[in-house]
Amino acid sequence: MTTQLALRVAVVGTFSLAIFAILFFRLWFLQVLSADQYRLQANVNYVRNVEIAAPRGDIIDRNGTILASSQRAYAVEVSPPGLPVPLTDAGLAHPPRADAALYDRLAGVLGISSNRVSCPVNGHGVLHISQIACSVAQEYVQLPYANATVATDIPSAVLYYLSERQGAFPGVSVQQIYQRTYPLGDVASQVLGIVGRITKGEVAEKRNRGVSPNDSVGQSGLEEAYDQYLRGVDGADRVRVDALGNFQGYLSQKAPVAGSTLRTSLDASLEAVGQSALQQSIDTNYPANGGAFVAMNPENGAIYAMGSLPTYNASVFTKPVPESVYSQDFGPASNDPLLNRAIQSVGPTGSTFKPITATAALESGAWSVDESYDDSGQFCIEGQCRHNAGGAANGVLDLVNAIRVSDDVFFYNLGALLNADPIAHPNGGALQQWARAYGIGRRSGVDLPGESAGNLPTPAWRARVDRLELECEQKQHVPSCGIADGRPWSIGDNINLAVGQGDVQVTPVQLATAYAAIANGGSIVRPHIGADIESPDGTVLQKIDPPAARHLNINPLYLDTIRAGLHDAAQTAGGTSDDVFGNFPEQVYGKTGTAQYNGQQDYAWYVCFVPSWVTSKPIIVAVWVEQGGFGAVGAAPVAREILSQWFFGKHGAYVPGSSQTL
Repeated sequence: MTTQLALRVAVVGTFSLAIFAILFFRLWFLQVLSADQYRLQANVNYVRNVEIAAPRGDIIDRNGTILASSQRAYAVEVSPPGLPVPLTDAGLAHPPRADAALYDRLAGVLGISSNRVSCPVNGHGVLHISQIACSVAQEYVQLPYANATVATDIPSAVLYYLSERQGAFPGVSVQQIYQRTYPLGDVASQVLGIVGRITKGEVAEKRNRGVSPNDSVGQSGLEEAYDQYLRGVDGADRVRVDALGNFQGYLSQKAPVAGSTLRTSLDASLEAVGQSALQQSIDTNYPANGGAFVAMNPENGAIYAMGSLPTYNASVFTKPVPESVYSQDFGPASNDPLLNRAIQSVGPTGSTFKPITATAALESGAWSVDESYDDSGQFCIEGQCRHNAGGAANGVLDLVNAIRVSDDVFFYNLGALLNADPIAHPNGGALQQWARAYGIGRRSGVDLPGESAGNLPTPAWRARVDRLELECEQKQHVPSCGIADGRPWSIGDNINLAVGQGDVQVTPVQLATAYAAIANGGSIVRPHIGADIESPDGTVLQKIDPPAARHLNINPLYLDTIRAGLHDAAQTAGGTSDDVFGNFPEQVYGKTGTAQYNGQQDYAWYVCFVPSWVTSKPIIVAVWVEQGGFGAVGAAPVAREILSQWFFGKHGAYVPGSSQTL
């Protein structure tokens, strides 16, 4: 052997010896030093944690009537990591053959079509995959390691079939769940809300700390607002399984804790009557196509009823909703039944705004209770003339009678008197000050998510939107972006605001809260639906009774004057709603409103109250009907139905031209 060859043999031998030494010591480390650790991990591979869903707490009305409850059911779930080929992003559009075969086999058991459908998946466009594959893909992009629910409320035959054939359905499990039920059907659906699988974004929220990715949480309405109380605490079983995933026995069990009961201030009967009356108004006042109502205690803000139309049955969301069904029932052509118009829809209020204007005029000294105004039928300023509805001329009027007949010219004059220099007062004058104090342009604080703040027009607001309009035009190179009309604040803006027209945007719950202050002497209550939190056995755990937001120091004489006008409007000859409420047995204080919209029929408003000094059951009702026409025609009859149910437990439908009494 040459020296050079001997050197090569030595190098190769040394390298080989080093490799074998490394392998030897690695095997010794794994089999000797780490044996106990890996033995423990191997044992864990045969242990499964099975979550046990906690029953969600009931939602009940003030009398104990169940509005939402939970019933036991079984759901079929697919675990992406447990599939024959564990799911990844690459497998969404084209599931591997083994997974696709599993989906089709499972579809046959569940009675679901295995045909390919158009499946929109965030971040992946529209995929053409089977319905089950679609459900798994949509859940996967939200929470990659959470189980995807593909069927709920399955029959017992399917439960037994899948339980006995675990090896044939890898990654598929049957879990006990509690399915939400809504005994009132489509009544109060927007108020109650829906429950749905927690999303990726919601898992990260502080309020959902500790919530399992497989859990369902409140997604809207009371279900969302009081989710932390209703949700309960899931239990878990630690079970031993064999290599095929078959059950071998329990290791430990942790029982679930049921959620608490939410007792509300709602009255189920009043809720149903209000929705029925609103639907009747929509059906008989073409082209009315939607609306809302609020019935509330003016003393403490407890809401007795709240409704919105069009509506939907929340039970449809207790099971996966196919995209085709969702598009048809809740898409652009559906008129948005998911929207709670009582707190989320805004618009001009028409003449229901006039008591706010009256407060501002009296408190600022611009008008007095003894003053009169001669209505000639028109009000002209800066070369523009405005008229009463129908061109009426009501002659000499004081404030009480101006409210009684809803005289626009009278309040145009007050709007002009209350206008302030926009430079010296960018936030407006007394009219804006009192409107803001009453709650216009600010959220009422109702205990429901998604409330709109609306809008209170001021010189500063107009300057801001005009600036946005200019920036938009410059950026997009268009004549107008439709944000504003490019003009400064004028006295005409204040005149429009005085009669609830122009750019003011108000929700029904805001207007109800403002009128509650007139009824109760100046307190701006916090509207609320929750009454208390109770344990499942009925023990009260927490009272819900929020204090008033603030108190308005309104001269009692001024309040009495405004109330006198409201009472005469409802129950005195010539009053705008006397035809509806003139023969009503209780003392009603009410105001009609007819709000103008460009290109649409007028929207109907009506707000009324029966105060605490004339009844032991004080109540305030606000009704809004989209394209309902005159307030006395589209909205006031709905309010009468609600009051009839509240006071007498029966319908008191208004029949035009009749002398009907209860």
